[in-house]
Amino acid sequence: MLIDARKLPQDETLETEVCIVGAGPAGITLARELARTDFRVILLETGGLNFDRNTQSLTLGESVNNHFETLESQRCFQFGGTANFWKIRIGNNVIGVRYAPLDKIDFEKRDWLPYSGWPFDKSHLDPFYKRAHQLCQLGNFSYDAQDWEEAQTPSLPFSGNVTTNMFQFGPRAVFTHDSREVIQQARNITTYLNASLVEIETDETATNVTRLRVACLSGKEFWVRAKFTILATGGIEAARLLLLSNKVQTTGLGNQNDLVGRFFMDHSLVDGGKLIPNNPEIFHKTALYDLRRVNNIPVMGKLTLTEECMHNQQLLNISTLMFPIPKLHQLKAANSLKTLLLSIHNPQVRQDILKHLKNIVFGLDYILPAAYGAIIKQEPFVPSLAWSGWSYIPDKERRFTGFTLLQIAEQVPDPDNRITLTGDRDRLGRQRVKLHWRWNEIDIEHINRTQDILQQEIALAGIGELQIERNGNLPKLIHPGLHHHMGTTRMHDDPKQGVVDRNCQVHGISNLFIASSSVFPTGGFANPTLTIVALAMRLADHIKNIMGVN
Repeated sequence: MLIDARKLPQDETLETEVCIVGAGPAGITLARELARTDFRVILLETGGLNFDRNTQSLTLGESVNNHFETLESQRCFQFGGTANFWKIRIGNNVIGVRYAPLDKIDFEKRDWLPYSGWPFDKSHLDPFYKRAHQLCQLGNFSYDAQDWEEAQTPSLPFSGNVTTNMFQFGPRAVFTHDSREVIQQARNITTYLNASLVEIETDETATNVTRLRVACLSGKEFWVRAKFTILATGGIEAARLLLLSNKVQTTGLGNQNDLVGRFFMDHSLVDGGKLIPNNPEIFHKTALYDLRRVNNIPVMGKLTLTEECMHNQQLLNISTLMFPIPKLHQLKAANSLKTLLLSIHNPQVRQDILKHLKNIVFGLDYILPAAYGAIIKQEPFVPSLAWSGWSYIPDKERRFTGFTLLQIAEQVPDPDNRITLTGDRDRLGRQRVKLHWRWNEIDIEHINRTQDILQQEIALAGIGELQIERNGNLPKLIHPGLHHHMGTTRMHDDPKQGVVDRNCQVHGISNLFIASSSVFPTGGFANPTLTIVALAMRLADHIKNIMGVN
């Protein structure tokens, strides 16, 4: 059942066994897993079914010492959460997202990586990853290239420190639409829309959550009493809600060791260089690295260092994606057309219109098919993480000059990269957040060393020459983050090193749990959604076990 919370009586108190805060992928997964049990579940969502600018204003915040986009562009307060922002076209008119599990090494305690190590290894989470595959509508739980390559689409012939493995892609509708119907039909679940958690109240020792204060932008407030509360919000909001709840524990709930909000991580997108191939035939032999369907499953190959290499060289985890580069005159044509379309009313552009039109005319051999892709398929003109289908273009050796390499990099956990509260307040009276983020020397060093290894391996394999450009000693940063907010309520069995334990229970609070990428101790390079869903399923099993449900 879906209810608009604005229609509830003022100061109404709702009673339930489980209250889930947040209807993004984590909260939706929890609700689906707890559906059709014999206990009541309330699902609270700040937004509605559709995007609303007033609601989205609640995501406003500051970011300092970095080049992050505005915080409101990275989060979505709407049923389905940030899944509503996913935009990769994965074929058959379906919009989706990239999936991969964390690697075995990502769970390990690595001596060269401060604050690394999960309370359990990857094999423990594998059964939940397999269940997550079913929910996310993915293929077999396999990311080895050999399970997806064919005679016409082989892996590149690396023999040393570099290997190929895969991404899979799944539809965003799983979370934005399909699950809404499943949850709405579940008799034991009531979803309240336009309902923002304002404060978590506890007993006088801050060891038990007693009730939740919830507010609507209309000015209405109500209460929820639950045996168990689960924060299923993102890496920023989970920390914010704990910090805001400071009546009893003045530093915020779970923050007795000053860890809430610390260790913020994201995945940086880095320019990995330009690959100039030795033989143009490579464009006909690299379809494995394009987003395409194999047995009707959208997949895409990527380059990574082998785990042996990462151990031996003591390196962070980084993935490398390959996208072909149009010839210079074609790229100029694409950029000129883009400039004209985006800046029609710009006087400076009007002065240069002849130059841009000349570029376009000379690049019509690329512009016409690219424009078709952009208009009909809504694909980008030039290489980006959302570009797909290039392997089906005819005459690739005439159209492309090489590959641009885009790298998704793991970030070292750093306690000084953190979320704090500011003096500014949102429309519900809650303090807004400030993001403190910076690259560390270890981040920079590991990216540079990984690029050097990749450059050597490409040469040794006879593939071509990797030309790397840097800003002095700094890698060329394309985006500091990909909206993959992690680490702010990290998981550790020791309360002096983590906010939640291995069961995602907040240390010292008997009935408060967190289902979010905020619990990740480390983030690898993989998009976090598959791990979020797997951890949510694992937590749902834990809650059912406590409730005596098999």
